Amino acid sequence: MYFYKIFWVFFFIVLNNPVFAESRLNEILKNGEIRVGTTGDWNPMTYKDPSTNEYQGFEIEIVTELAKDMGVNLILVPTEWKTLVNGIVSNKYDISTSASLSAKRALSTGYTNSYFKLATVPLTLKKNLNKFNSWNDINKSDIKVAVTLGTTQEQQARELFPNAQLNIIESPARDFQEVLAGRSEVHITSNIEAATLVEQYPEMAIIPVQEPKYPTPLAWLTPQDDQVWINYLNHWIAIKESQGFFIKKMNKYKLKSL
Repeated sequence: MYFYKIFWVFFFIVLNNPVFAESRLNEILKNGEIRVGTTGDWNPMTYKDPSTNEYQGFEIEIVTELAKDMGVNLILVPTEWKTLVNGIVSNKYDISTSASLSAKRALSTGYTNSYFKLATVPLTLKKNLNKFNSWNDINKSDIKVAVTLGTTQEQQARELFPNAQLNIIESPARDFQEVLAGRSEVHITSNIEAATLVEQYPEMAIIPVQEPKYPTPLAWLTPQDDQVWINYLNHWIAIKESQGFFIKKMNKYKLKSL
């Protein structure tokens, strides 16, 4: 109850601030809809149900709740990782579903506060597990590592594996499919997607490295210069955290934040 009182006091102040008239928040309330960019290729965060062609996942439920609390319609805008930032900059959507925080992205976009943290792990086929016991075992000239263009993992692979061959593919193709097809030996991804992949594809396995790399917070991308909008989103996140909303959704999707 205390958080709700603080939230509405904040909202009243915002509504009476001249800066509000120029904010994305005002446009959203006036138009009655919030546009959210999402890639739809990151199970269980955001993905398309092939039977209905509808977006589902942890992130989709989060932004659905945001739209409900704002009293506006949710418009999901398809995008790709390589154009995720450009979609914010060019006003194709008001926020994105969560993405890894990175210094490069922060040059062009703003971020909300984070409500989830993940890390990067390597995967391979079970039949190839005897080749890899460490990150260094992957960094060899005869090893091909599959990554998707424009993702955080592409940049990580360049840093981690300067001696390996990078097999860079573009969406809608998926990097892990290169491993399944035998065109690459290794694929790196978040620990949350890795858990989903090894359950979905029993022939795949997480390489037993000593520890994951790049522990990274996730957050929504926002317009960089709209602090009113960012403040509203951060207050909303704080309220939902206090209510246990994110924990409940994590449990539903068997997710665990680092």
